[in-house]
Amino acid sequence: MAKHEFGIMQAPPVKGQRYDEYEPEKYNCISVPDDVIVSLLEPLSDITFFWHTVDIQGKGLAYCGVTLLSPSMIEKLLLVIKDIPAVATLTELLKKALSENKYVIHFGI
Repeated sequence: MAKHEFGIMQAPPVKGQRYDEYEPEKYNCISVPDDVIVSLLEPLSDITFFWHTVDIQGKGLAYCGVTLLSPSMIEKLLLVIKDIPAVATLTELLKKALSENKYVIHFGI
């Protein structure tokens, strides 16, 4: 089954640097099934995220790529996914990142 990976970045992304490598182990990622993410695509399409680099913004997750989420973007994502049991683990990870003022990286399918 296809999955998306989310992890906390220990250092903020560097302007001008691309994050194109699939490295879920580097960020101690958790997995979210693709069908769960697909169900969230429409509400997430209103949120601006960084795609592959902090130099490029796009609406919604980079479904087949890498998304970088700043703390303010994490807050918006949490509003969309609150009270959804299927993403409880993701919610915990996002809250932890927010409490530590850290970015989250998302690896799409």
